[in-house]
Amino acid sequence: MAEGIGMNRAALLASAFEIALRVEQQKVSAPVSITTKEDAVKLMAPVMSRLRHEEMWAIFLSSANGVIEKGRVSQGGVTSLIVDNKLIVKRAIELLASSVIIVHNHPSGVAEPSADDIALTHRIAEAAALFDILLIDHIIIAGSHSYSFRQHGLVK
Repeated sequence: MAEGIGMNRAALLASAFEIALRVEQQKVSAPVSITTKEDAVKLMAPVMSRLRHEEMWAIFLSSANGVIEKGRVSQGGVTSLIVDNKLIVKRAIELLASSVIIVHNHPSGVAEPSADDIALTHRIAEAAALFDILLIDHIIIAGSHSYSFRQHGLVK
């Protein structure tokens, strides 16, 4: 041990360095374009998989599926979430996004969508379509599991 640094402080410093390393690794491995559900999950799982409350994020994409921006569009409670589809479409228009992927989490660990999740997805898809913006997918992240509305035929 160095003079003046005890075991607790050394452990704290080691933890800080480990956190910084992991943040840098996530930046490097985060996809700059989204071509698969796995790309979207890889981008969003570090943010959402351990939350104890529901959040919805939107990934706004260019015509070449490049990530323009990702951002939280709603934060809810333990079992529910209120999402204003107008805010998602408004931001997509501001960014001149060609498409959007919405992602939310289920803290329960169950990735299956609820009836409300399905209805919300249809409302967002319809609202975005009015401005020629495509809702590519709605992905639910639940711990280490995920669910793609597109893969299950709920988004076309």
